[in-house]
Amino acid sequence: MAIEVETKDCTSLGDAELAEMADLCADGPSRFEVGLLSKAAESWVLVTLARDAGRLKGFCFSTLERIGGTPSVIIGLASVKRTSKRETVLRGIITDQLRRAVLAFPDEDVLVGTRFATVSGYEAFRHLKDIVPRPDYSATGEERAWGRRLAKRFGIDAGSYDERTFVVTGDDSFPQVFDHESLKPEKIDPGFEQFFASLDGPRGDALVAFGWAMADDLVKYS
Repeated sequence: MAIEVETKDCTSLGDAELAEMADLCADGPSRFEVGLLSKAAESWVLVTLARDAGRLKGFCFSTLERIGGTPSVIIGLASVKRTSKRETVLRGIITDQLRRAVLAFPDEDVLVGTRFATVSGYEAFRHLKDIVPRPDYSATGEERAWGRRLAKRFGIDAGSYDERTFVVTGDDSFPQVFDHESLKPEKIDPGFEQFFASLDGPRGDALVAFGWAMADDLVKYS
């Protein structure tokens, strides 16, 4: 059976769905609880739910907005259950994000930004261009400015964010990241690992990252 993906307004999330999301997280490293998920529903505009045979296998909080006039998909906390179908679930969630992006911003390049705790998160950026940070590349001043804008959008205190490394210092809790574990980590460019070398996992450090969905590539999602 195909993965069923639905995106709706966060205001329509019910207690039962929040409990489902918390149960999903309880089996992974994020351990996002109902209270935190409820706050996320108040902070974000959209929630994407991915189900297999009616059972929740992944979710993602997000919003479509313009930051300084630039079309953007900002992804808050998200989690994909560790099953053999998790890559399909991830693909379904991202495809729905890009489909909504092209509907909201036709004929425009769209920035996609989020936070990662591990290198596996970069799988969510598989179809994006000009990813930052990326191996063998020094971010420009404007790209560092984008890192600051995203950190601010995530509600990160300026003193906790290093614009040179794109690293957010944690507060001893699991960060509100795009939580995903790759089935095939060997397919991820090994150069991306360097961005996580200095992260303190137990402290809850995270990496702010973004990439571009180009207008020509988004056409196929419309």
